[in-house]
Amino acid sequence: MYRNRLLKTASLISIAGNLALALLKIVAGALSGSMAVLADGLDSLSDVVISFITLAAGIIISRPPDREHPYGHFRAETIATSILSFVIFFIGGQMCILTAHKLIAGDPIGMPETLAVWATIASIAGKSLLSWSQFFLGKKTGSSMLVANGQNMLNDTITSIGVLAGLGIAYYFDAPILDRALALVIGAWIMVSAVRIFMGLVVELMEGHDERRPYREICEAVTEVSGAMNPHRMRIRRLGPMYVIDLDVEVDGSMSVIDAHDIAVKVEERIRARLDNVFDIVIHMEPMGNKECSEGYGLTAHDIRSE
Repeated sequence: MYRNRLLKTASLISIAGNLALALLKIVAGALSGSMAVLADGLDSLSDVVISFITLAAGIIISRPPDREHPYGHFRAETIATSILSFVIFFIGGQMCILTAHKLIAGDPIGMPETLAVWATIASIAGKSLLSWSQFFLGKKTGSSMLVANGQNMLNDTITSIGVLAGLGIAYYFDAPILDRALALVIGAWIMVSAVRIFMGLVVELMEGHDERRPYREICEAVTEVSGAMNPHRMRIRRLGPMYVIDLDVEVDGSMSVIDAHDIAVKVEERIRARLDNVFDIVIHMEPMGNKECSEGYGLTAHDIRSE
């Protein structure tokens, strides 16, 4: 499958690029005595772990539906993104703890060597390219996992710019303690980015869907089919990048089952023509004016038009 090949390609690019940058910054941070650069290197090393997670998720996603997973394995991407956010949070927390311990213990602080500056400049250039590749492939595949990874790498780029600025200030004012203070800020920033990634998954994990455009497209698709009326109890949930759609449509109550079925098929065809990445559509046909108090919640055409 083309999408799965792109997911694997994105993961391999991320693994190779982040591993090279992580080794560069960890070695440079250790040799130059810069805690901020070392923290930046550990963050890049966490990206290598994250990329292996995305690679494994891509392999799982490619499996066809089976008896235990009739909806396929698309939720592996959601699970992988959740793990990704926890790994990022853990790395940030560990960096904060390590730096705070050194500050409280009063370890001797020396001015970082210029090697830290050159390693940071290389990191900014490398991370910018990696972030662009993840965003590009994430949007091309509709993968929230790759977009989250791209956002993480964009955060890394901003972090490296902050490290470079902090080193410049430390050199200018001859204040090496700023390097450790900056490492503490970087750790906190990493934790915040992890929380943001996870919060972006909450709607999907709660079987929800917060976009209104797909609902509008469904309403328009129903109006294009002669004999189909009053789309209601519309519900959309996500399976990774895929939509699962349920809705009720009213038809003439005297219509034959065959004719009603033909209308349902046409409605489904119109929805698929308007929306990409539709995994499944379930359409319940009802006689016009039918009311059922026990129906579960779902949006109506009136709800969509009134927004």
